[in-house]
Amino acid sequence: MNATQSIIQTHTLTKSYGAITALRDLSLEVHKGEVFGYLGPNGAGKTTTIRLLLDMIRASAGSASLFGMDSRQDSIAIRKRTGYLPGELALWENLTGWGLVEYFERLRGVRCRDKAGELAERLDIDLSRKIHGLSTGMKRKVGLIQALMHEPELLILDEPTGGLDPLVQQTFYHIVDEVREAGQTVFLSSHNLPEVERVCDRVGILREGVLSAVEQVGDLKHASFRWMTLQLGNGSAQAATQQLKQISGVEDVSIVNNGGAVRFRVSGKLDPVIKVAANYEVLDLAYEEPSLEEIFLTFYGGD
Repeated sequence: MNATQSIIQTHTLTKSYGAITALRDLSLEVHKGEVFGYLGPNGAGKTTTIRLLLDMIRASAGSASLFGMDSRQDSIAIRKRTGYLPGELALWENLTGWGLVEYFERLRGVRCRDKAGELAERLDIDLSRKIHGLSTGMKRKVGLIQALMHEPELLILDEPTGGLDPLVQQTFYHIVDEVREAGQTVFLSSHNLPEVERVCDRVGILREGVLSAVEQVGDLKHASFRWMTLQLGNGSAQAATQQLKQISGVEDVSIVNNGGAVRFRVSGKLDPVIKVAANYEVLDLAYEEPSLEEIFLTFYGGD
């Protein structure tokens, strides 16, 4: 990644709707060749940011530039170098997938039918079908193809895997890896923490319209925690609870499932937890990813 060249820069970018501020004082930099995750729950301001970058709405204050060009004055030139997948995708229902490909070829002035066909094969979709007959997930695939097929310098993807089945999600992750290796830049908004951990180099945490932090993904993983539930035999949950409470990094220990299991949050090493569990008959063990909101509340603070 070339950290010396910025593809996206914002300076105190703000968007208000009357008394409601959807985005407040966003100052952010995305570097050439990186996959930047823009992370936050629904309603945090992610889509507002993207629409401001692409000049679909106008800022109340502040500024944004892409490729060193002003997002307002140079919006047409910026869009020529950008691939965009909106979160709420609306396609021309009477066209086939190939018809949509041809439309965007003419619009962009770029021949990319071969690349579209390659992507369609990888994403397992028949582009000869009319769009109105496609499921939500299939329409999402068509949206991904139109964003990717002209191999843009910048990809802006708003919740790209919504509606995709797990196997297709994995294919998408591989495509993002290849895009990064080719030197393209990806700005990916999501509320899916495992997705961001899988594909992104850095992540910006957006909460209630305010950028709370920008972290390397490795640092975010280190800071996160996991929930564990131990289903124990012989009525030993109470005894295990007392032992688990003594372990550093284990918190919120409680007895669940009518007294037959212990649920707790662990942010430290797992080794002492496993050693405690080994003293009892373990009937089942569940290991859960934390929710994004839980990570916000525990690591970034808040009520």
